[in-house]
Amino acid sequence: MLREFKRPQKLMGNAFEITVVSDDENSANQHIDAAINEIRRIEKLLTTFSEESQTNLINRNAGIKPVKVDWEIFDLIERCLRISRITDGYFDISYGGIDKSFWNFDCEMKELPNPELIKDHLKLVNYQNIILNREKQTVLLKEKGMRIGFGGIGKGYAAEMAKQMLQNRGVTSGIVNASGDLTTWGNQADGRPWTVGIADPDNAKQPFSYMNITNMAIATSGNYEKFVVINGKKYSHTINPKTGIPVSGVKSVTIFCPNAEIADAMATPVSIMGNDVALHMINQINHLECIIIDDQDKIYSSQNINLK
Repeated sequence: MLREFKRPQKLMGNAFEITVVSDDENSANQHIDAAINEIRRIEKLLTTFSEESQTNLINRNAGIKPVKVDWEIFDLIERCLRISRITDGYFDISYGGIDKSFWNFDCEMKELPNPELIKDHLKLVNYQNIILNREKQTVLLKEKGMRIGFGGIGKGYAAEMAKQMLQNRGVTSGIVNASGDLTTWGNQADGRPWTVGIADPDNAKQPFSYMNITNMAIATSGNYEKFVVINGKKYSHTINPKTGIPVSGVKSVTIFCPNAEIADAMATPVSIMGNDVALHMINQINHLECIIIDDQDKIYSSQNINLK
C-alpha cells in the first residue's frame, strides 16, 4: 500500500522536509538519504563560508583574475544573469557586497545604516560586471571587492536538483520543501493532488488560502519572519540591490512555477519592484504566476490565479 514518508532535516541553514510516496519504508528511506546527500553536495558548492567552495574562490579573485569552475556553477550563474536581465537587475547575485555589512536582522538595530556607506558599497553591486567565458569555463568578477552569493536562488536550486534525483530513482510522487520554498510532483498516497497552504503574513501558522497542486513549485518571500523596526517603520530582510535599503510596503509574495529554482529567484525581485511593474512582468512570462499581499492587506494576483 502506498504511504507518505517524511523526514525533516536541517540543510543549508534552513529547515528542509523531504516527502516521498512509496509502498516500502526501506527504499523510501534510501531515496530520502540520497536526496539529502545531494542537497549537502550543493550546499558545499554554493556556500560562501567555506574556503573550499568555488563560490568563495570566485569572490577571493574579484578584480584579480577569472576562476575556472565546474559546469554546474557556470550554468547556474548564467541562469542567474538571465534572471537579472528579465527582472531589470532587481535580482542580482552580486548583492553580496551589501548583504551582511549593514543589515543584521538577528540583532537589535536602532537606526538605519549610514547612507554614504551604503552608496559606496552599492558600486560593487552590478550583475553586468560578472563576466562568463564559456570557452574557458571561467567566471570573473570585474571589480575588486565584488562578491556573489546564491541566497536568492540556492534553496530553490537545491530543491529542484533533489526532486530530479528522486525522479531519476523512480520516485513518482513527492515534495521537497526547502523552508517554505517547495516543489511537488505526482500525487498524495491516496491519489489526490498535494494541497499547500499560502501563509498568512500576519499569522504564519495560519494559511489564508489553500491550493491543490502537482508538478508545481511555490516560493514565498515575506517580511513576517525576519525584519527590524526602526522609528516605527518595518523593514524586511529583503534588500533592494539598487538602493541597498530593505523593502517596505509588501508583506509577502508567493510565486508559482513548474521550476523551484525560478520560483525562488523570482520571489525577491517581485517583492521589490512595485506591484504594477511586477505583475506586468509576471503576466508576460509563461507558466509563472504570483500573489502579492501589501502592508494594507490588499491582495494582488497575476492573471491566471484563482484563489479559493
